[in-house]
Amino acid sequence: MFLSLTLFSLNRKKMSLKSERRGIHVDQSELLCKKGCGYYGNPAWQGFCSKCWREEYHKARQKQIQEDWELAERLQREEEEAYASSQSTQGAQSLTFSKFEEKKTNEKTRKVTTVKKFFTASSRTGAKKAEIQEAKAPSPSINRQASIETDRVSKEFIEFLKTYHKPGQDIYKQCKLFLDAMNHKRELSIEEQSECAQDFYQNVAEKLQTRWKVPPEKVEKAMDQIEKYIMTRQYKYVFCPETTDDEKKDLAVQKRIRALHWVTPQMLCVPVNEEIPEVSDMVVKAITDIIEMDSKRVPRDKLACITKCSKHIFNAIKITKNEPASADDFLPTLIYIVLKGNPPRLQSNIQYITRFCNPSRLMTGEDGYYFTNLCCAVAFIEKLDAQSLNLSQEDFDRFMTGQTSPKKQESDSFSPDVCLGVKQMYKNLDLLSQLNERQERIVNEAKKLEKDLIDWTDGITKEVQDIVEKYPLEIKPKSQALAAIDSENVENDKLPPPLQPQVYAG
Repeated sequence: MFLSLTLFSLNRKKMSLKSERRGIHVDQSELLCKKGCGYYGNPAWQGFCSKCWREEYHKARQKQIQEDWELAERLQREEEEAYASSQSTQGAQSLTFSKFEEKKTNEKTRKVTTVKKFFTASSRTGAKKAEIQEAKAPSPSINRQASIETDRVSKEFIEFLKTYHKPGQDIYKQCKLFLDAMNHKRELSIEEQSECAQDFYQNVAEKLQTRWKVPPEKVEKAMDQIEKYIMTRQYKYVFCPETTDDEKKDLAVQKRIRALHWVTPQMLCVPVNEEIPEVSDMVVKAITDIIEMDSKRVPRDKLACITKCSKHIFNAIKITKNEPASADDFLPTLIYIVLKGNPPRLQSNIQYITRFCNPSRLMTGEDGYYFTNLCCAVAFIEKLDAQSLNLSQEDFDRFMTGQTSPKKQESDSFSPDVCLGVKQMYKNLDLLSQLNERQERIVNEAKKLEKDLIDWTDGITKEVQDIVEKYPLEIKPKSQALAAIDSENVENDKLPPPLQPQVYAG
Protein backbone atom coordinates (compact mmCIF):
# COMPACT_ATOMS: atom_id res chain seq x y z
CA MET A 1 0.00 0.00 0.00
CA PHE A 2 1.07 3.55 -0.62
CA LEU A 3 -0.20 4.54 2.83
CA SER A 4 1.90 2.94 5.55
CA LEU A 5 -0.02 0.80 8.04
CA THR A 6 1.23 2.05 11.38
CA LEU A 7 -0.29 1.91 14.80
CA PHE A 8 -2.17 5.09 15.54
CA SER A 9 -0.70 7.02 18.42
CA LEU A 10 -2.84 7.17 21.52
CA ASN A 11 -2.57 10.78 22.60
CA ARG A 12 -3.19 11.99 26.09
CA LYS A 13 -6.81 12.80 25.30
CA LYS A 14 -7.55 9.30 24.13
CA MET A 15 -5.71 7.55 26.93
CA SER A 16 -5.42 10.03 29.79
CA LEU A 17 -4.36 9.03 33.28
CA LYS A 18 -6.60 10.31 36.03
CA SER A 19 -4.40 11.20 38.95
CA GLU A 20 -7.21 10.94 41.45
CA ARG A 21 -7.85 7.28 40.63
CA ARG A 22 -4.58 6.33 38.90
CA GLY A 23 -6.55 4.59 36.16
CA ILE A 24 -6.54 4.38 32.39
CA HIS A 25 -9.56 6.03 30.84
CA VAL A 26 -10.65 5.73 27.22
CA ASP A 27 -13.92 7.26 26.11
CA GLN A 28 -15.92 4.72 24.13
CA SER A 29 -16.60 7.23 21.38
CA GLU A 30 -12.86 7.36 20.75
CA LEU A 31 -12.88 3.68 19.76
CA LEU A 32 -15.09 4.51 16.78
CA CYS A 33 -13.98 5.47 13.29
CA LYS A 34 -12.50 8.96 13.32
CA LYS A 35 -14.47 9.79 10.19
CA GLY A 36 -17.68 9.61 12.22
CA CYS A 37 -19.42 6.80 10.35
CA GLY A 38 -20.34 4.99 13.59
CA TYR A 39 -18.27 1.83 13.05
CA TYR A 40 -15.28 0.76 15.15
CA GLY A 41 -11.92 2.06 14.03
CA ASN A 42 -8.75 0.04 13.79
CA PRO A 43 -5.20 1.11 14.70
CA ALA A 44 -3.78 -0.60 11.61
CA TRP A 45 -6.16 1.52 9.51
CA GLN A 46 -5.03 4.73 11.26
CA GLY A 47 -8.23 5.00 13.25
CA PHE A 48 -10.61 4.45 10.31
CA CYS A 49 -13.08 1.60 9.96
CA SER A 50 -12.67 -0.90 7.15
CA LYS A 51 -15.01 0.93 4.78
CA CYS A 52 -13.56 4.40 5.32
CA TRP A 53 -10.01 3.08 5.22
CA ARG A 54 -10.54 1.46 1.83
CA GLU A 55 -11.97 4.72 0.52
CA GLU A 56 -8.89 6.59 1.77
CA TYR A 57 -6.65 3.86 0.42
CA HIS A 58 -8.17 4.01 -3.05
CA LYS A 59 -7.90 7.80 -3.09
CA ALA A 60 -4.23 7.62 -2.21
CA ARG A 61 -3.72 4.84 -4.74
CA GLN A 62 -5.33 6.81 -7.56
CA LYS A 63 -3.35 9.87 -6.55
CA GLN A 64 -0.11 7.89 -6.72
CA ILE A 65 -1.05 6.48 -10.12
CA GLN A 66 -1.85 9.98 -11.37
CA GLU A 67 1.49 11.27 -10.09
CA ASP A 68 3.28 8.41 -11.83
CA TRP A 69 1.46 9.19 -15.05
CA GLU A 70 2.32 12.87 -14.82
CA LEU A 71 5.93 11.94 -14.21
CA ALA A 72 5.90 9.75 -17.30
CA GLU A 73 4.45 12.57 -19.40
CA ARG A 74 7.04 15.01 -18.12
CA LEU A 75 9.85 12.61 -18.91
CA GLN A 76 8.31 12.12 -22.35
CA ARG A 77 8.37 15.84 -23.04
CA GLU A 78 11.97 16.09 -21.87
CA GLU A 79 13.01 13.25 -24.16
CA GLU A 80 11.15 14.80 -27.09
CA GLU A 81 12.95 18.11 -26.50
CA ALA A 82 16.28 16.30 -26.28
CA TYR A 83 15.40 14.43 -29.46
CA ALA A 84 14.60 17.64 -31.31
CA SER A 85 17.88 19.26 -30.24
CA SER A 86 20.10 16.36 -31.24
CA GLN A 87 19.34 14.44 -34.44
CA SER A 88 22.36 12.17 -34.17
CA THR A 89 20.80 9.58 -31.88
CA GLN A 90 17.31 9.58 -33.32
CA GLY A 91 16.83 5.80 -33.59
CA ALA A 92 18.27 5.01 -30.17
CA GLN A 93 16.21 7.67 -28.38
CA SER A 94 12.99 6.58 -30.06
CA LEU A 95 13.60 2.99 -29.00
CA THR A 96 14.44 4.06 -25.43
CA PHE A 97 11.26 6.09 -25.00
CA SER A 98 9.14 3.36 -26.53
CA LYS A 99 10.40 0.89 -23.95
CA PHE A 100 9.90 3.42 -21.17
CA GLU A 101 6.31 4.15 -22.18
CA GLU A 102 5.55 0.43 -22.39
CA LYS A 103 7.03 -0.12 -18.94
CA LYS A 104 4.98 2.69 -17.38
CA THR A 105 1.79 1.42 -19.00
CA ASN A 106 2.38 -2.09 -17.65
CA GLU A 107 3.12 -0.67 -14.21
CA LYS A 108 -0.10 1.32 -14.17
CA THR A 109 -2.11 -1.70 -15.30
CA ARG A 110 -0.58 -3.88 -12.59
CA LYS A 111 -1.37 -1.38 -9.84
CA VAL A 112 -5.04 -0.90 -10.67
CA THR A 113 -5.78 -4.58 -11.31
CA THR A 114 -7.60 -6.33 -8.42
CA VAL A 115 -9.67 -9.39 -7.97
CA LYS A 116 -12.74 -7.41 -9.04
CA LYS A 117 -11.98 -8.13 -12.65
CA PHE A 118 -13.08 -11.72 -12.08
CA PHE A 119 -16.60 -10.47 -11.48
CA THR A 120 -16.90 -7.81 -14.22
CA ALA A 121 -18.74 -8.36 -17.49
CA SER A 122 -15.54 -8.15 -19.50
CA SER A 123 -14.06 -11.10 -17.63
CA ARG A 124 -17.05 -13.43 -17.79
CA THR A 125 -15.66 -15.19 -20.86
CA GLY A 126 -12.37 -15.80 -19.07
CA ALA A 127 -14.23 -17.02 -15.99
CA LYS A 128 -16.24 -19.50 -18.06
CA LYS A 129 -13.06 -20.80 -19.66
CA ALA A 130 -11.55 -21.20 -16.23
CA GLU A 131 -14.61 -23.17 -15.09
CA ILE A 132 -14.32 -25.49 -18.11
CA GLN A 133 -10.65 -26.06 -17.40
CA GLU A 134 -11.48 -26.66 -13.77
CA ALA A 135 -13.96 -29.36 -14.73
CA LYS A 136 -11.27 -31.11 -16.75
CA ALA A 137 -8.46 -30.85 -14.20
CA PRO A 138 -8.32 -29.90 -10.53
CA SER A 139 -6.91 -26.50 -9.60
CA PRO A 140 -3.40 -26.11 -8.19
CA SER A 141 -4.81 -25.40 -4.75
CA ILE A 142 -6.62 -28.77 -4.76
CA ASN A 143 -3.48 -30.55 -5.93
CA ARG A 144 -1.53 -29.30 -2.94
CA GLN A 145 -1.06 -31.83 -0.21
CA ALA A 146 -3.66 -30.63 2.29
CA SER A 147 -3.47 -31.14 6.00
CA ILE A 148 -6.07 -33.00 8.00
CA GLU A 149 -7.61 -29.73 9.11
CA THR A 150 -7.83 -28.46 5.54
CA ASP A 151 -9.60 -31.63 4.43
CA ARG A 152 -12.02 -31.40 7.33
CA VAL A 153 -12.81 -27.74 6.62
CA SER A 154 -13.34 -28.48 2.93
CA LYS A 155 -15.83 -31.25 3.71
CA GLU A 156 -17.68 -29.03 6.18
CA PHE A 157 -17.81 -26.22 3.60
CA ILE A 158 -19.27 -28.49 0.92
CA GLU A 159 -21.87 -29.88 3.35
CA PHE A 160 -22.79 -26.35 4.39
CA LEU A 161 -23.25 -25.16 0.79
CA LYS A 162 -25.65 -28.00 0.05
CA THR A 163 -28.27 -26.18 2.12
CA TYR A 164 -28.04 -23.22 -0.29
CA HIS A 165 -28.71 -25.33 -3.44
CA LYS A 166 -27.99 -23.27 -6.60
CA PRO A 167 -26.34 -20.31 -4.78
CA GLY A 168 -24.13 -22.81 -2.99
CA GLN A 169 -22.73 -24.12 -6.28
CA ASP A 170 -21.97 -20.60 -7.49
CA ILE A 171 -20.34 -19.72 -4.17
CA TYR A 172 -18.10 -22.79 -4.39
CA LYS A 173 -17.06 -21.90 -7.94
CA GLN A 174 -16.25 -18.32 -6.96
CA CYS A 175 -14.15 -19.55 -4.03
CA LYS A 176 -12.24 -21.95 -6.27
CA LEU A 177 -11.59 -19.18 -8.80
CA PHE A 178 -10.38 -16.87 -6.06
CA LEU A 179 -7.98 -19.48 -4.66
CA ASP A 180 -6.61 -20.17 -8.13
CA ALA A 181 -6.12 -16.46 -8.70
CA MET A 182 -4.32 -16.04 -5.38
CA ASN A 183 -1.96 -18.89 -6.22
CA HIS A 184 -0.78 -16.83 -9.19
CA LYS A 185 -0.45 -13.65 -7.12
CA ARG A 186 2.15 -14.77 -4.63
CA GLU A 187 4.51 -12.07 -5.85
CA LEU A 188 2.11 -9.33 -4.76
CA SER A 189 2.66 -7.54 -1.47
CA ILE A 190 0.65 -8.66 1.54
CA GLU A 191 -1.33 -5.42 1.40
CA GLU A 192 -2.35 -6.12 -2.19
CA GLN A 193 -3.32 -9.69 -1.31
CA SER A 194 -5.37 -8.31 1.58
CA GLU A 195 -7.09 -5.93 -0.82
CA CYS A 196 -7.95 -8.85 -3.10
CA ALA A 197 -9.45 -10.78 -0.18
CA GLN A 198 -11.50 -7.80 0.99
CA ASP A 199 -12.80 -7.24 -2.56
CA PHE A 200 -13.75 -10.90 -2.75
CA TYR A 201 -15.67 -10.76 0.54
CA GLN A 202 -17.53 -7.66 -0.59
CA ASN A 203 -18.47 -9.04 -3.99
CA VAL A 204 -19.70 -12.38 -2.65
CA ALA A 205 -21.75 -10.66 0.08
CA GLU A 206 -23.34 -8.35 -2.49
CA LYS A 207 -24.20 -11.29 -4.75
CA LEU A 208 -25.75 -13.20 -1.86
CA GLN A 209 -27.99 -10.26 -1.03
CA THR A 210 -28.88 -8.95 -4.49
CA ARG A 211 -28.65 -11.78 -7.00
CA TRP A 212 -29.51 -14.78 -4.82
CA LYS A 213 -31.79 -12.93 -2.34
CA VAL A 214 -30.31 -14.67 0.68
CA PRO A 215 -31.61 -13.38 4.07
CA PRO A 216 -29.13 -11.25 6.07
CA GLU A 217 -28.73 -13.83 8.87
CA LYS A 218 -27.86 -16.54 6.34
CA VAL A 219 -25.48 -14.16 4.55
CA GLU A 220 -23.49 -13.74 7.74
CA LYS A 221 -23.27 -17.50 8.28
CA ALA A 222 -22.24 -18.02 4.67
CA MET A 223 -19.51 -15.38 4.91
CA ASP A 224 -18.15 -17.03 8.06
CA GLN A 225 -17.91 -20.37 6.27
CA ILE A 226 -16.36 -18.76 3.18
CA GLU A 227 -13.74 -17.03 5.31
CA LYS A 228 -12.99 -20.30 7.12
CA TYR A 229 -12.58 -22.22 3.85
CA ILE A 230 -10.50 -19.55 2.12
CA MET A 231 -8.16 -18.65 4.99
CA THR A 232 -7.53 -22.23 6.09
CA ARG A 233 -5.97 -22.79 2.68
CA GLN A 234 -4.20 -19.43 2.51
CA TYR A 235 -2.94 -19.35 6.11
CA LYS A 236 0.61 -20.56 5.55
CA TYR A 237 1.13 -18.04 2.73
CA VAL A 238 -0.34 -14.90 4.31
CA PHE A 239 0.30 -15.26 8.06
CA CYS A 240 3.51 -13.47 9.05
CA PRO A 241 5.02 -13.57 5.53
CA GLU A 242 8.74 -13.05 5.10
CA THR A 243 8.16 -9.95 2.97
CA THR A 244 6.85 -8.03 6.01
CA ASP A 245 8.33 -6.92 9.31
CA ASP A 246 5.65 -8.70 11.35
CA GLU A 247 8.17 -11.03 12.99
CA LYS A 248 10.38 -8.10 13.93
CA LYS A 249 7.40 -6.38 15.56
CA ASP A 250 6.54 -9.60 17.41
CA LEU A 251 10.01 -9.78 18.93
CA ALA A 252 9.94 -6.09 19.86
CA VAL A 253 6.58 -6.40 21.65
CA GLN A 254 7.65 -9.61 23.39
CA LYS A 255 10.86 -7.98 24.60
CA ARG A 256 8.93 -4.94 25.74
CA ILE A 257 6.46 -7.02 27.76
CA ARG A 258 9.31 -8.96 29.39
CA ALA A 259 10.93 -5.69 30.41
CA LEU A 260 7.62 -4.64 32.04
CA HIS A 261 7.32 -7.78 34.19
CA TRP A 262 7.50 -5.62 37.33
CA VAL A 263 4.26 -3.72 36.60
CA THR A 264 1.72 -4.51 39.32
CA PRO A 265 -2.10 -4.43 39.15
CA GLN A 266 -2.05 -1.50 41.56
CA MET A 267 -0.01 0.59 39.13
CA LEU A 268 -2.58 0.02 36.40
CA CYS A 269 -5.50 0.41 38.84
CA VAL A 270 -6.79 -3.05 37.93
CA PRO A 271 -10.01 -3.78 39.84
CA VAL A 272 -9.29 -7.51 40.16
CA ASN A 273 -8.53 -9.36 43.38
CA GLU A 274 -6.68 -12.55 42.45
CA GLU A 275 -6.76 -13.73 46.06
CA ILE A 276 -10.39 -14.73 45.44
CA PRO A 277 -10.25 -18.27 43.98
CA GLU A 278 -12.99 -17.63 41.40
CA VAL A 279 -11.29 -14.45 40.22
CA SER A 280 -7.91 -16.17 40.01
CA ASP A 281 -9.51 -18.90 37.91
CA MET A 282 -11.01 -16.31 35.56
CA VAL A 283 -7.63 -14.61 35.15
CA VAL A 284 -6.00 -17.93 34.26
CA LYS A 285 -8.72 -18.65 31.70
CA ALA A 286 -8.34 -15.18 30.17
CA ILE A 287 -4.58 -15.66 29.80
CA THR A 288 -5.14 -19.12 28.30
CA ASP A 289 -7.58 -17.74 25.72
CA ILE A 290 -5.32 -14.89 24.61
CA ILE A 291 -2.41 -17.34 24.24
CA GLU A 292 -4.57 -19.87 22.39
CA MET A 293 -5.29 -17.25 19.71
CA ASP A 294 -1.97 -18.07 18.03
CA SER A 295 -2.98 -21.71 17.47
CA LYS A 296 -6.00 -20.79 15.33
CA ARG A 297 -5.81 -20.45 11.56
CA VAL A 298 -9.05 -18.62 10.75
CA PRO A 299 -9.37 -14.89 11.58
CA ARG A 300 -12.85 -15.44 13.02
CA ASP A 301 -11.48 -18.13 15.37
CA LYS A 302 -8.74 -15.79 16.53
CA LEU A 303 -11.36 -13.13 17.19
CA ALA A 304 -13.37 -15.68 19.16
CA CYS A 305 -10.37 -16.23 21.46
CA ILE A 306 -10.14 -12.48 22.08
CA THR A 307 -13.87 -12.35 22.84
CA LYS A 308 -13.68 -15.27 25.29
CA CYS A 309 -10.69 -13.67 27.01
CA SER A 310 -12.58 -10.38 27.34
CA LYS A 311 -15.66 -12.05 28.80
CA HIS A 312 -13.54 -13.78 31.44
CA ILE A 313 -12.09 -10.38 32.30
CA PHE A 314 -15.55 -8.89 32.74
CA ASN A 315 -16.55 -11.81 34.96
CA ALA A 316 -13.41 -11.38 37.09
CA ILE A 317 -14.17 -7.68 37.57
CA LYS A 318 -17.80 -8.39 38.36
CA ILE A 319 -16.92 -10.95 41.05
CA THR A 320 -14.31 -8.63 42.59
CA LYS A 321 -16.51 -5.51 42.70
CA ASN A 322 -19.78 -7.39 43.16
CA GLU A 323 -21.27 -5.22 40.42
CA PRO A 324 -21.19 -5.09 36.59
CA ALA A 325 -17.85 -4.02 35.14
CA SER A 326 -17.45 -0.75 33.27
CA ALA A 327 -15.42 0.01 30.18
CA ASP A 328 -12.94 2.00 32.27
CA ASP A 329 -12.28 -1.14 34.34
CA PHE A 330 -11.97 -3.40 31.30
CA LEU A 331 -9.08 -1.78 29.41
CA PRO A 332 -6.60 -1.64 32.35
CA THR A 333 -7.39 -5.26 33.16
CA LEU A 334 -6.89 -6.28 29.52
CA ILE A 335 -3.50 -4.53 29.57
CA TYR A 336 -2.60 -6.44 32.73
CA ILE A 337 -3.66 -9.77 31.15
CA VAL A 338 -1.51 -9.07 28.07
CA LEU A 339 1.48 -8.18 30.26
CA LYS A 340 1.01 -11.28 32.38
CA GLY A 341 0.38 -13.68 29.49
CA ASN A 342 2.80 -12.23 26.90
CA PRO A 343 0.93 -13.89 23.98
CA PRO A 344 3.14 -15.32 21.22
CA ARG A 345 3.28 -13.53 17.86
CA LEU A 346 0.87 -10.88 19.11
CA GLN A 347 1.48 -8.34 16.34
CA SER A 348 1.35 -11.00 13.62
CA ASN A 349 -2.04 -12.17 14.84
CA ILE A 350 -3.39 -8.63 15.00
CA GLN A 351 -2.12 -7.88 11.49
CA TYR A 352 -3.52 -11.16 10.15
CA ILE A 353 -6.97 -10.41 11.57
CA THR A 354 -6.85 -6.87 10.24
CA ARG A 355 -5.86 -7.93 6.75
CA PHE A 356 -8.00 -11.01 6.14
CA CYS A 357 -10.95 -11.02 8.52
CA ASN A 358 -14.43 -10.33 7.18
CA PRO A 359 -14.53 -6.52 7.68
CA SER A 360 -18.10 -6.53 8.99
CA ARG A 361 -16.89 -8.35 12.12
CA LEU A 362 -14.31 -5.67 12.90
CA MET A 363 -16.65 -2.75 12.24
CA THR A 364 -19.54 -3.71 14.54
CA GLY A 365 -20.50 -6.12 17.30
CA GLU A 366 -18.70 -7.37 20.37
CA ASP A 367 -15.89 -8.93 18.32
CA GLY A 368 -15.04 -5.55 16.82
CA TYR A 369 -15.26 -3.84 20.22
CA TYR A 370 -12.96 -6.31 21.98
CA PHE A 371 -10.49 -6.36 19.07
CA THR A 372 -10.27 -2.57 19.06
CA ASN A 373 -9.59 -2.60 22.81
CA LEU A 374 -6.83 -5.17 22.32
CA CYS A 375 -5.19 -2.93 19.74
CA CYS A 376 -5.42 -0.03 22.22
CA ALA A 377 -3.87 -2.20 24.93
CA VAL A 378 -0.90 -3.13 22.71
CA ALA A 379 -0.42 0.50 21.68
CA PHE A 380 -0.47 1.55 25.34
CA ILE A 381 2.14 -1.09 26.26
CA GLU A 382 4.43 0.08 23.44
CA LYS A 383 4.20 3.70 24.64
CA LEU A 384 4.06 3.06 28.39
CA ASP A 385 6.27 5.47 30.35
CA ALA A 386 6.80 6.74 33.89
CA GLN A 387 3.93 9.21 33.68
CA SER A 388 1.53 6.45 32.58
CA LEU A 389 2.17 4.63 35.87
CA ASN A 390 2.46 7.74 38.08
CA LEU A 391 6.13 6.97 38.74
CA SER A 392 9.19 9.16 38.75
CA GLN A 393 11.46 8.81 35.74
CA GLU A 394 14.27 7.63 38.03
CA ASP A 395 12.19 4.81 39.51
CA PHE A 396 10.86 3.83 36.09
CA ASP A 397 14.38 3.58 34.66
CA ARG A 398 15.57 1.51 37.62
CA PHE A 399 12.64 -0.89 37.27
CA MET A 400 13.16 -1.21 33.51
CA THR A 401 16.88 -1.97 33.86
CA GLY A 402 16.27 -4.50 36.64
CA GLN A 403 18.33 -2.61 39.22
CA THR A 404 15.46 -2.90 41.68
CA SER A 405 11.79 -3.86 41.84
CA PRO A 406 8.73 -2.13 43.29
CA LYS A 407 8.46 -2.43 47.04
CA LYS A 408 6.23 -5.32 47.94
CA GLN A 409 3.43 -5.26 50.43
CA GLU A 410 4.52 -5.57 54.04
CA SER A 411 3.38 -8.69 55.88
CA ASP A 412 1.70 -6.64 58.61
CA SER A 413 -0.62 -4.98 56.08
CA PHE A 414 -2.08 -8.25 54.78
CA SER A 415 -5.70 -8.98 55.49
CA PRO A 416 -6.40 -11.90 57.84
CA ASP A 417 -7.84 -13.93 54.95
CA VAL A 418 -4.56 -14.06 53.03
CA CYS A 419 -3.03 -17.52 53.06
CA LEU A 420 0.39 -18.22 54.53
CA GLY A 421 1.82 -19.09 51.12
CA VAL A 422 1.15 -15.58 49.78
CA LYS A 423 2.68 -13.99 52.88
CA GLN A 424 5.74 -16.21 52.59
CA MET A 425 6.05 -15.37 48.90
CA TYR A 426 6.20 -11.64 49.64
CA LYS A 427 8.70 -12.24 52.44
CA ASN A 428 10.90 -14.17 50.06
CA LEU A 429 10.60 -11.40 47.47
CA ASP A 430 11.65 -8.83 50.06
CA LEU A 431 14.56 -11.04 51.09
CA LEU A 432 15.65 -11.40 47.46
CA SER A 433 15.45 -7.65 47.05
CA GLN A 434 17.65 -7.13 50.11
CA LEU A 435 20.12 -9.75 48.90
CA ASN A 436 20.24 -8.02 45.54
CA GLU A 437 21.09 -4.71 47.21
CA ARG A 438 23.78 -6.39 49.31
CA GLN A 439 25.19 -8.06 46.21
CA GLU A 440 25.36 -4.70 44.46
CA ARG A 441 27.22 -3.19 47.44
CA ILE A 442 29.68 -6.11 47.52
CA VAL A 443 30.33 -5.76 43.79
CA ASN A 444 30.93 -2.03 44.18
CA GLU A 445 33.29 -2.57 47.14
CA ALA A 446 35.15 -5.30 45.22
CA LYS A 447 35.64 -2.95 42.28
CA LYS A 448 36.89 -0.27 44.66
CA LEU A 449 39.31 -2.72 46.32
CA GLU A 450 40.58 -3.81 42.92
CA LYS A 451 41.23 -0.19 42.00
CA ASP A 452 43.06 0.44 45.32
CA LEU A 453 45.30 -2.59 44.76
CA ILE A 454 46.17 -1.43 41.28
CA ASP A 455 46.96 2.07 42.56
CA TRP A 456 49.10 0.66 45.44
CA THR A 457 51.06 -1.58 43.03
CA ASP A 458 51.66 1.31 40.68
CA GLY A 459 52.84 3.48 43.61
CA ILE A 460 55.29 0.86 44.93
CA THR A 461 56.68 0.31 41.45
CA LYS A 462 57.26 4.05 41.01
CA GLU A 463 59.02 4.38 44.39
CA VAL A 464 61.38 1.50 43.55
CA GLN A 465 62.19 3.06 40.21
CA ASP A 466 62.94 6.42 41.87
CA ILE A 467 65.32 4.80 44.41
CA VAL A 468 67.13 2.85 41.71
CA GLU A 469 67.59 6.01 39.67
CA LYS A 470 68.81 7.96 42.70
CA TYR A 471 71.20 5.28 43.98
CA PRO A 472 72.44 3.34 40.97
CA LEU A 473 74.07 -0.04 41.69
CA GLU A 474 77.80 -0.24 40.83
CA ILE A 475 79.23 -3.71 40.32
CA LYS A 476 83.06 -3.98 40.90
CA PRO A 477 85.20 -6.51 39.02
CA LYS A 478 85.73 -9.84 40.75
CA SER A 479 88.97 -10.02 42.83
CA GLN A 480 91.46 -12.97 42.64
CA ALA A 481 90.92 -15.70 45.14
CA LEU A 482 93.47 -16.02 47.95
CA ALA A 483 95.70 -19.07 47.90
CA ALA A 484 95.16 -21.70 50.52
CA ILE A 485 97.42 -21.41 53.51
CA ASP A 486 98.86 -24.92 52.98
CA SER A 487 99.47 -24.60 49.25
CA GLU A 488 102.89 -24.65 47.59
CA ASN A 489 102.91 -20.83 47.12
CA VAL A 490 104.14 -21.14 43.57
CA GLU A 491 102.70 -17.79 42.44
CA ASN A 492 103.54 -15.83 45.61
CA ASP A 493 107.08 -16.36 46.97
CA LYS A 494 106.76 -13.72 49.70
CA LEU A 495 104.60 -15.93 51.83
CA PRO A 496 106.34 -18.14 54.37
CA PRO A 497 106.58 -21.84 53.63
CA PRO A 498 104.07 -24.09 55.17
CA LEU A 499 104.74 -25.29 58.67
CA GLN A 500 106.48 -28.62 59.03
CA PRO A 501 105.64 -30.99 61.88
CA GLN A 502 108.35 -31.30 64.51
CA VAL A 503 109.06 -34.14 66.86
CA TYR A 504 110.17 -33.49 70.44
CA ALA A 505 111.79 -36.09 72.58
CA GLY A 506 109.92 -36.55 75.71
